[in-house]
Amino acid sequence: MLKFAPMILRVIVLLFLFGSVALVNAQEKEKKASAWSSAKPSSLHYPEEKHLANVRQLTFGGNNAEAYFSFDSKKLVFQSDFAQWDLKCDQIFAFDWQKEDLAKSKPQMISNGKGRTTCAYFMKGNKKIIYASTAEGNPECPPMPERRKDGKYVWPIYPDFDIFVADLKGKPLARLTESPGYDAEATVSPDGKKIVFTSMRSGDLELYIMDADGKNVKQVTNELGYDGGAFFSPDGTQLIFRASRPSTPEAIEDSSCTTQHPQTRAQSRKQKHKHKSKKISSDTPDQKREHQ
Repeated sequence: MLKFAPMILRVIVLLFLFGSVALVNAQEKEKKASAWSSAKPSSLHYPEEKHLANVRQLTFGGNNAEAYFSFDSKKLVFQSDFAQWDLKCDQIFAFDWQKEDLAKSKPQMISNGKGRTTCAYFMKGNKKIIYASTAEGNPECPPMPERRKDGKYVWPIYPDFDIFVADLKGKPLARLTESPGYDAEATVSPDGKKIVFTSMRSGDLELYIMDADGKNVKQVTNELGYDGGAFFSPDGTQLIFRASRPSTPEAIEDSSCTTQHPQTRAQSRKQKHKHKSKKISSDTPDQKREHQ
């Protein structure tokens, strides 16, 4: 029994050390959680926002939008036109939102600095990002449309928008769409196998689904009006998206003029009377959808 004593002692010491490390880690996690939960109300938190807590500002200049988490929630990807980052129009950036301070440093740019970009999203595995860009059609920033008469913002449907893939250092990896007209607003299914996006290829703004490599494109929506901003449900079987359904001649004309860039209006009007879409098989779960 005595000859095994040193070995037993080493085992006891190792168990004590591992137990101490686990306790320290647990205490650190508890301390961080407590810090978040006991944080003072933010000056950025409006009283009406009853379902929000611990509001934290991440960007500090320019117009910053379309921010989405990576699949592991460690990073964010977004678009910005911040002039102090030497930007003339929106470009795509990614950063570790828990470690990086954008008030002090410029994050990693994912797009190539040409054209205008929008709607970036992480792909499964968190090593690649998809986004839309006009750079292949024109490397210059496209003109911004004027606001509507009522002052509301107009989202330009640039015909040069196509969907691209890049790595986290901004190295271009693939171009997923090449059809004439607007292709943008792409998001990825939870299993990483499918991409849903908005396209003008039929003459109207409709939703489409394709494989992660850009193959097997299928049309999902087929009603006149805008369909976009789609996301997959957590199980990947349904889509939630925003839509407009103009019904009167005036509403249809207004929709055409206020959602499109001038270069695409003529194309849309020519194709509107041909507005048809191929029927999608109802037994494919990725094509089920919900309206919001």
